[in-house]
Amino acid sequence: MRLLLVEDDEMIAEPVLESLRREGYAIDWARDGREAELSLGHGVYDLVLLDLGLPKKDGIDVLNGYRNRGGEAPIIILTARDAVTDRIGGLDAGADDYLVKPFDLDELAARARALLRRRVGQKQPVYTHGDLALDPASHTVTLAGTTVPLVPREFALLHILIEEPTRVFTKAELEDRLYGWGEEVGSNTIEVHVHSLRRKLGAEQIVTVRGVGYRLKRCE
Repeated sequence: MRLLLVEDDEMIAEPVLESLRREGYAIDWARDGREAELSLGHGVYDLVLLDLGLPKKDGIDVLNGYRNRGGEAPIIILTARDAVTDRIGGLDAGADDYLVKPFDLDELAARARALLRRRVGQKQPVYTHGDLALDPASHTVTLAGTTVPLVPREFALLHILIEEPTRVFTKAELEDRLYGWGEEVGSNTIEVHVHSLRRKLGAEQIVTVRGVGYRLKRCE
């Protein structure tokens, strides 16, 4: 999943970036309101973490503009503004959740998982497809009840596929959702991850749709 963090304070941003990258997310960082608007214009984000007190443009204005342009990604406001009126204003402007600084990183990750599940209509915390099961909270994958160890990129790729198991994802879509700004992506990087997943899960689990991309196998 690809996230956008909008935060001008480096001391807050760095731990958030590190924590969520360990969770397997690709995450970009915008440092002011104008940069956030430009980033959101690309339409590639699954979740946005938005500070309110931003340089160049206030976070509420960024939020209003994004929703007015039809932006649908869930948004968690992260702010030191803890007055009830501020919380109400953020939620009324289109935010989906609200965390007051300082916040616990584990709680932020749990709230992010909940919103991402809701975005794809997944009510249960564990994704299942046939004999595959993926638990985002514990970062575990099981195949027929046996735990399969995956590195973070493999886990993230499987997470994308299992959320929408009948959808065919192009290589470009997978690259966009797995990698953030400035990360080098080799021409065969996705193929390497797919090959590794097939080796661990079974070659039949991931289907290549020739000329299009990849999806999970169909369940009988």
